[in-house]
Amino acid sequence: MSELTLNQNNSERFYVREHHPKNGSLLGFWLYLMSDCLIFAALFATYAVIGRNYAGGPTGSEIFDLNLVAINTAFLLLSSITYGVAMVNMQARKLNGTVLWLGITGVLGLAFLAVELYECWHFISIGATPQRSGFLTAFFALVGTHGLHVFFGIIWLVVLLFQLKKHGLIVENRRRVFCLSMFWHFLDVVWIGVFTFVYLMGVLP
Repeated sequence: MSELTLNQNNSERFYVREHHPKNGSLLGFWLYLMSDCLIFAALFATYAVIGRNYAGGPTGSEIFDLNLVAINTAFLLLSSITYGVAMVNMQARKLNGTVLWLGITGVLGLAFLAVELYECWHFISIGATPQRSGFLTAFFALVGTHGLHVFFGIIWLVVLLFQLKKHGLIVENRRRVFCLSMFWHFLDVVWIGVFTFVYLMGVLP
């Protein structure tokens, strides 16, 4: 191989490193979370504007079951704790512990989705459909968007579990676990806002 070819190869490797910074994927994920913040901010603002427009239909105090919502909130908050335990195991390079606690996190996320789907089915069965009033339109849009995020987070989690089992705690998988952690905790923060702003304030006269 000629000296010119070697120089070209070295230049190409240098070029690739320059255009793929070490923390580039983390920066991109932060930008994605910021865009998600804007989406939820718009949904919360919409609910603030039309959340009291009942159009003669049911109000929040008539259809919300705070006991059920409290149980659902506990599922999601517990999943955040179990994810934290998974992160501790990952830092200690314990693959089995990381996989176990991520699996528990996924089960709690599925439990959250099951309760949320039951609640939506119950509302629709009693005639409280999204087109019934501005309140219900805003409610289903906000809660439904959050639920979709949890659903996609669970899919991401399942894929990540397969990657961990196949490749172990390599640098790329640790970065993926960290990114999913940010996403999962972000959903917890959004849900606390939903629980407070929608459910707790919704039962007030």
